Order: sequence, then C-alpha cells, then structure tokens
Amino acid sequence: MSKFSEHSFQGETALIRVDFNVPLDKATLAITDDTRIKAALPTIKKILADGGKVILMSHLGRPKEGPEDKYSLKHIVPHLTELLGSDAKKVFFANDCIGEQAYMTAGMLHAGEVLLLENLRFYKEEEKGDKAFAEKLSKLGDVYVNDAFGTAHRAHASTAIIADYFADDKKFFGLLMEGEVNAAEKVLHEAQAPFTAIIGGAKVSDKILIIENLLERATDIIIGGGMAYTFMKARGGKIGNSLCEDDRLQMALELLEKAKAKNVSIHLPEDSVIADKFAADANTQTSPSDAIPDGWMGLDIGPKAAGIFAEVIRKSNTILWNGPMGVFEMEKFQAGTKAIADAVAESTEKGAFSLVGGGDSVSAVNQFGYNDKVSYISTGGGAMLEYFEGKVLPGIAAIKK
Repeated sequence: MSKFSEHSFQGETALIRVDFNVPLDKATLAITDDTRIKAALPTIKKILADGGKVILMSHLGRPKEGPEDKYSLKHIVPHLTELLGSDAKKVFFANDCIGEQAYMTAGMLHAGEVLLLENLRFYKEEEKGDKAFAEKLSKLGDVYVNDAFGTAHRAHASTAIIADYFADDKKFFGLLMEGEVNAAEKVLHEAQAPFTAIIGGAKVSDKILIIENLLERATDIIIGGGMAYTFMKARGGKIGNSLCEDDRLQMALELLEKAKAKNVSIHLPEDSVIADKFAADANTQTSPSDAIPDGWMGLDIGPKAAGIFAEVIRKSNTILWNGPMGVFEMEKFQAGTKAIADAVAESTEKGAFSLVGGGDSVSAVNQFGYNDKVSYISTGGGAMLEYFEGKVLPGIAAIKK
C-alpha cells in the first residue's frame, strides 16, 4: 500500500500541486486536451471521499509580466467542475494564489469542496524557488500533496521548496506521482532482461545523457528518428539531406564504442523511407539508411528496419520508449512508429513491462489507439527524460527526504 492511500484526509485541508498546464484554444480559450486534468482526478477524489478539503495550485503557460487573461486558470474551472461531478460539492476559484481572497476562501471551505488558485507563475517568485513565497503558499493547507510529475524536475517554490514547511507525515506524493515514480524505478532499477530502450526523436544532443545512462542498464538500444542519421554519417554512410548534427559525429562514434565495450547491442535502421522534400505530398522511396541519394532525406525507418526492431522488442521483458521513429504526424511517414507501437503492445500482452514517455511517443501511442495496451504512459516528458538521465528530481527529493 502507498503512504497516500493509507492516510485518511478527513477534516484536513490538502494543498495539492497539480499539473493543469493544458493546451487552450487561442480564440475560445477552451481546453483542447484534458489528459493532465484527468490524470489528477483519482488523487483529488480520494481526498474528497475521505471528507477532506482540496486546494489546487498549478501553473499555466509561460506568462512574462504578471497576470494575463489567456493564462488564467479560471478558464479551467467549468471543465474541472464537470469532470469532478458529484464527487465535489462545489469548485471555487481564487483570483490570486497568496492574496487575501485565497486565504479567505480557503478558510471558508467545507469538507468535499475544492478551491482552485490562480496561476502560480503570475509571481516570478514561483520559478525562482523563493522561500517566502513557498511559505505563504504552505499556510493554505494542513497537508501538502505533490501530484505534478511534469514539473518534478523543477526546483520551483510550489514543487520542491514548499515541502520544507510540512512535517514528514504531512507531505505526500499523490497517486499519479506515485505511479510515475514506481514505473520509472521499475525500469531503472528492477528491469528484467532483455531490457530494450527505444530512443527516437530529432537530435542526438537531446538524448546523449539518457543513452549513456542506459548503457549501464539496457541489453539493447534501438535508435530511430532523425538522430539515427548522425550515427549513420559518423560511420561513413551517405545520408543525403537527412537531419544531421555534424558537431556530434565524434560523440556518436564514442557512444557506439562504449556500447560495444559494455556488450550492449545498438540497433540502427538498415533502411529508411526517404522523401524529396519535408512535406506530406513528397515523393517517397525506400533506401538503405547509409546510401541515401543527394537531395533526398530520411523521414521514417524502412520496412526492413521495422521488422528487425520489432523482433528485438518482442523478445524483451522490459521496454522503455522515448521518441518516435519518424515524422509520424504525416501519414506517409508513420509506418515505422506504428510498427514499433504494434511490437510494444504485443510484447506487453505477453508479460513484458513497457513504459512510454516523452510527448511525441505518447501522442503516437494515443493516435494509434494503444494507450491501454502498454504498461504505463508517463505524463512528464522533460521530467521523465531527466529521471532516466540519472538526475535527482527536486520535486521527488523534497518528499522523499
């Protein structure tokens, strides 16, 4: 059982850091994707069901100079009210997060009621990790619950510093945060071999640290997406106009050498679907990934690569997937990513543990309808990346210490 689940919040005011940084339609300011709000509901509902009061705090967007209407969390209230339904007696909104109205409304809350505070980032002190600001926030609740994995890698006032103002038995991970931490720990520290990491995306430079850390743990690393062509060129291949970080060629070679020394198999795509331009209506053909003609670029892994990668995935007991295999947003270049999703789902069904994280991989899994066919989907792109790079996440350390 978890510390959070075992605790009864009856009669307590729980101050919960949620991640309601959701995309809003520019014209209507309506929510276009409520995944993050839905992810926080089990934690909120458990506290309400116990007979507790809930105060929610979050950021939204990147406001530059104080309050801006388009970044106000008031736009979230109608949908949050609808999602909570009969679980919440009422949802209130405070036009500030530390002002008089916030304290007054918090003081008048009854059991089963929810208060959503205004955007934390309307104060510069939030991102600076200001102690005085964190202390003011802490006075709103009896207990602190961090359920915002997406911001766990930031040492902000509401995600890390605030925990110092609560005793050990008064600060918790929420259910979402617990799930994220447990899934990540399972892959990083309890992985059953064969352990395959599937790393995609555009740039090697974005993924160097995660690859280096995984060389200590994985048995196989599959590399796809634009970053694969830096490795191809480093090995002397011809990559046409494909994406390449010329300043990282030496590093790519060193990673391949390190993998060899550690007996980790790195799998690069043998073939690619290539295009004569970066466009949905481009002319396409298949080519060996190290012999792409001038004027053409690789935009997806080819059928041969997809088959080899799928075979590796099917034999795995632990799978980490971060980053797509190609430009899957365009139909002509989504077969590779779909083949990977198929294989991950198939392997999971046979008993493998699969963790998918990083915005694009999550989008792909959702797009292809596999969200319930993998073991765990992480909600925190940057946070998950840093966790797998071996970094200490301030939002996690603040509760664990």
